Amino acid sequence: MLACIVVKAVLLPQKRTLELPGRRRVSDLLAAFKLTPGTAMVIRGDALLTDGEFIEPDDEIEIRSVVSGGAPAEQ
Repeated sequence: MLACIVVKAVLLPQKRTLELPGRRRVSDLLAAFKLTPGTAMVIRGDALLTDGEFIEPDDEIEIRSVVSGGAPAEQ
């Protein structure tokens, strides 16, 4: 019997989790969560990953939605 090697990812703050088989790019992981690049940060340990980087099987990944707004303009 073969063990399924998966990438485990959690989308925060929603706490939605996915387990996806095999090695894949960060951009593929974002697509699985229906997120577009630039709208979330993908983190492995203490490292921020870019869209083209690979996530390896057995990696535990955190995805954090990015919210922009900024301060109101001074008048």
